[in-house]
Amino acid sequence: MEWDVIWKAALIVIVGTFLLRIAGRKTISQMTLAETIIMIAIGSLLIQPVAGRNIWQTFFVGGMLIATLLVMEFIQVKSDWMEKWITGKSKVVIKGGKLQEDTLKKVRLTVDQLEMTLRQQNVSNLGDVEWATLEPNGQLGFVLKKDARPVTQKEFRQLMEVLESKIENASGSGDSLFQEIEAPKKKDIPDHLN
Repeated sequence: MEWDVIWKAALIVIVGTFLLRIAGRKTISQMTLAETIIMIAIGSLLIQPVAGRNIWQTFFVGGMLIATLLVMEFIQVKSDWMEKWITGKSKVVIKGGKLQEDTLKKVRLTVDQLEMTLRQQNVSNLGDVEWATLEPNGQLGFVLKKDARPVTQKEFRQLMEVLESKIENASGSGDSLFQEIEAPKKKDIPDHLN
């Protein structure tokens, strides 16, 4: 009996790992509702042989669950309508900088939960958000208003080029203060200052 349990446990881990590798590499937060249900079912199913159930029947049912998942994913790739039906679509929760309270109620998301999610993304003010969508996997996507966006490297380089050209123009001919002593007097300096 002891050897029976040991080889079943090892086989469950090997087959379970194989089935989950076929299913794909997504974290729970990235899974759709259907994928989550199938993964929970596989977890519950894989423990059945330990309780005395037929191990091969368990693996067959696990394989069928993974096959169903793969078929559903294939259908979603091929059909936009089926993707919307199976996965759902993004919901706009902030539009033009204004909260969409009706949408928040439909998706059962409170303003406090929305603010918490934004804070976790380093957004300190709700007024800085131009658009925000609740994605089908439960994550929040957002676009900041122009004044609240961080400076990109490209924008920084452009700013530095403008500043450098202004500094060069302000310094005139590029003469140093010591060269000014050696050079003849400039005509634009009033006589009473010489």
